[in-house]
Amino acid sequence: MSTTSATLRRRFSSLVAVVGLGALAGCSGVTYAETQLPTSAPPKPSSSAPAVAAPTCANATQSYDPLPNLPSRGDITDPSMRRIISKGFITVGVSADTYLFGARNAFTGGIEGFDIDMARAVAKAIFGDPNKVQLRVITAGDRIPLLKDPDRPIDMVARNMSMTCGRWNDIAFSAEYYRSGQKVLVSKALPGAKDLSLADLKGKRVCAPTGTTSLTKLEQVEGPVVVTAGTHTGCLVLLQQGKADAITGDDTVLAGLAAQDPNTVITSAKAITVEPYGLGVNKSDVYLARYVNRVIADLEADGEWKAIYNRWLAAPLGPAPAPPTPVYGR
Repeated sequence: MSTTSATLRRRFSSLVAVVGLGALAGCSGVTYAETQLPTSAPPKPSSSAPAVAAPTCANATQSYDPLPNLPSRGDITDPSMRRIISKGFITVGVSADTYLFGARNAFTGGIEGFDIDMARAVAKAIFGDPNKVQLRVITAGDRIPLLKDPDRPIDMVARNMSMTCGRWNDIAFSAEYYRSGQKVLVSKALPGAKDLSLADLKGKRVCAPTGTTSLTKLEQVEGPVVVTAGTHTGCLVLLQQGKADAITGDDTVLAGLAAQDPNTVITSAKAITVEPYGLGVNKSDVYLARYVNRVIADLEADGEWKAIYNRWLAAPLGPAPAPPTPVYGR
């Protein structure tokens, strides 16, 4: 085990034990909230604003054209973005237990990872300060209901969220900012563990979090016994308790789980699906999506996307690949 891997494991070894905490500790000036938002938030956008219906979906990764450049805050007139600007921060739904993408550091109490850095990048673009973000810890099942909520409890989701045509019916997405694939993590105690696919796990208990595309795919495979939990870490706990034999999910998420439990391994079986990640926003927030798309394009152009990847994912997954090619024109 390398020094870097050992350090990462020590830093996150107590992650599972703190998943159920009811409040987040502040870190480095970032505002955190788990269930409560400021009561003095400025008025919401007018309910008379017309909803924007997404056209027929031929490509789930197709998003809206990015803004030509990032306007100054004073030049932005879009109601939803004016509300964010008036608050003084952007509220983003995130994971606190997805190691490498959005996980609570057991020593500092802060949440960190690839998705958190993407949220910070959007905050920096709007406010000139990456700390002008309020992180709200949510489950995978919370993502779409909270984005659809007319009270706007969150402005955006940065939680390893796969873009699908079905989800475009409910919300809008940024351009694709990361591409993953659904694989399987198994206990090393299973015979032939390294080479097992989902189809090989007939009669075995396989866990996937509720509200995920991973669970949808698992339910379509004949043979495995479906087990669910609220989060991937919840699945890991079930596996450690002997109540599950395997976990299925995006390979990036499984890499984080495997780093936390040396008794597990990601199988070498080919990825079951392609999972393009997008930042989620309310369906009517087309301007915000276009703004975020400008941010993502700039991150990729100036090398910051690669730096974020290398910061979190190079150790378990290898050097940074080319960023996903954006598809615009929705």
